[in-house]
Amino acid sequence: MLAAFSHHSPYPSRRSVVYSRGGMVAASQPVAAQIGRDMLARGGNAIDAAIATAAALTVVEPTSCSIGGDAFAIVWIRDPLTGKGTMHGLNASGPAPRDLTLEQIRAAGHETMPLHGWMPVTVPGCPAAWAALSRRFGKLPFAQLLAPAIALARDGFAVTPVISQLWHKAETQFRANDMLRTVTGDDVARRWFDVFAPQGRAPLPGEIHRWEDQARTLEALAQTECESFYRGDLARAIDAFARTSGGYLRERDLAEYAPQWVDPIAIDYRGYQVWEIPPNGQGLVALLALNILKGFDDLHSREHPLTLHRQLEAMKLAFADGQHYITEHDRLKVPLDALLSERYAAQRRALIGARAGDPLHGDPVAGGTVYLAAADRDGNMISFIQSHYRDFGSTMIVPGTGIVLQNRGAGFSLEPGHANAYAPGKKPYHTIIPGFLTRDGEALGPFGVMGAFMQPQGHVQVLMNMIDFGLNPQAALDAPRWQWFGKRRFGFEHGYSSALVHEMAARGHDVYVDHHSTDYGRGQIILRDPVTGVLCGGTEPRTDGVVAAL
Repeated sequence: MLAAFSHHSPYPSRRSVVYSRGGMVAASQPVAAQIGRDMLARGGNAIDAAIATAAALTVVEPTSCSIGGDAFAIVWIRDPLTGKGTMHGLNASGPAPRDLTLEQIRAAGHETMPLHGWMPVTVPGCPAAWAALSRRFGKLPFAQLLAPAIALARDGFAVTPVISQLWHKAETQFRANDMLRTVTGDDVARRWFDVFAPQGRAPLPGEIHRWEDQARTLEALAQTECESFYRGDLARAIDAFARTSGGYLRERDLAEYAPQWVDPIAIDYRGYQVWEIPPNGQGLVALLALNILKGFDDLHSREHPLTLHRQLEAMKLAFADGQHYITEHDRLKVPLDALLSERYAAQRRALIGARAGDPLHGDPVAGGTVYLAAADRDGNMISFIQSHYRDFGSTMIVPGTGIVLQNRGAGFSLEPGHANAYAPGKKPYHTIIPGFLTRDGEALGPFGVMGAFMQPQGHVQVLMNMIDFGLNPQAALDAPRWQWFGKRRFGFEHGYSSALVHEMAARGHDVYVDHHSTDYGRGQIILRDPVTGVLCGGTEPRTDGVVAAL
C-alpha cells in the first residue's frame, strides 16, 4: 500500500524547535534517535545514548557510515557536586596501512587517490571510539548499547526517503559502464550488489532491509567491547580478505591502533567559544573563517549582499589555508596558535575587498557521514560524528562480517612534499568534524553539519545564523545555504533570492542556483540554558532526522 503514495515532497514542511529538561538526542534517522532516547530513559547518560545511536546508524544509514568507518567526538562532562564541566576530545580516525606507499599508488597510474577499491582503505576507528567512550564515561553495560542495532540488522528496518534516494544514486553510479566491477573486480562488485541491491535495485522508501552478517559482527563487538575488531576473529577476517583480494590492511595495522584523546581547539566569536577537534580534522577551517568574519562589526542581515560576500570570501581563504596546512597534528608545519592568531586573521581579512578574489593560502609564521548530538538531564553532552566517507566507503565488504571498509584515504594528497601527502602509517586530512559551543565557561551544547567539505561551511553558517542573526537552532538549520566548490565557484540553495545571487555574480563570484541537490549538509543542534537546564534542539530538514526528547 505504501508504494502507492509518492515520496516526493512538493510542499515545504515546517519543523518546530524541540524543548525538554529530561534529555535529548538529535540524529539523522528517527529510529536511531529514539534508540538513544531509550538509553536515557533506562538510566544511561548522554554518552551511552550517543553510542547506541551511532551503532544503530551503521545499520539504518549505510550510505553514510559503517562499522568500518572513523569517528570524532567532543564530550562535556558536568560534575554533579560542583556543577563545573570539563571538555574532552576524541580522535578516532585511522592511519594508512604500513604495506602501501606513495610510490606504489603513483606507479599504478593514479594522480589522485582513488575512491574505491583497496588503496583508499585506512584503519577503521569507529568501533574503538564506541569502546573508548563507554569505558571512560558510560554508565550502562556496553552490550546493552549495541543490542538495538543488532536487532535492527537482524529483523530489518524500514528505509527512509532521503537514504533511499542516496542509496539509489550510488547504485546507479556503480552500474554505469560497469564502474564498480571495473574498479574492484567481479567478486567485490557482486558482493556489494547482493548485499545492497538484493532485488536488483536499491530499496524504495518504506521497504525492509536486513543484514544478518552485520548483526553477527555487532554481537561480536558487543561481547568483546570491540576487541575482536582489532585483536581477534574480526581482525583475522579483515587480514585474510585483504591478502586474497589484493589489499594492504593487515592484522598488525589493526592491533597497533588506538584512538587518541585530544584537547579541542577554540576561538572566541563575539563572546561565544567555538570548539573543534584539532587536525587532522578540518574543524580548523571553520575556526579560520570565523576568526576572519568576527573582525567585521557591520554585518547586517544574513541576506545582505555585503554580509554574504564577506562570508564567501572568508570561507575561500580559510579553505586555502586548511587544504595547504592540515595534516596529522604532530606533522603540522606551522603552529595552530599562529594560524588562529588575531594578527593572522587581520591579515587574511584585509584581503577581502568589494569583489571576489582567488583563494590562496597565507603564511602565518612569516607575517561522503552521520552527525548526532545528545544531552542528558545532568548536563552531560556529546557532539559525535562518524563516517566511512563517500559512496558506501571503499565498497570493500569483508565476507561474512557485514563490515564495509571506509575510503578515508581518498583524503590524502599524492603530491610529494605536500603536508598531507600519503605515507604509510599516516592519517589523512579528515572531513568529519564535531562542534561544540560554550560561553563564559558554561556549556551551551553540541552542533554539527555532516557532508564532506560542506562541514566547516555548514558550521560557519549555522553559528552565524544563531549568534549574528538571532535564529533558534531549528531555524538556523532550516535556512538556505551556500557552498564553495573551488576557485570562485559557489552553489546556492533555491531559498536565496535571485536578486541576491545575481549580486554575488556581479561581485565576481561564479554562482549557480541548486534546486535539487542533497549536498548542502545535514545537521543537528542541541543547546542548553545554563540557568534553567532546559534543552533546545533542532534537526536537519535536508534529511530524515528527528529530535527525540524525554
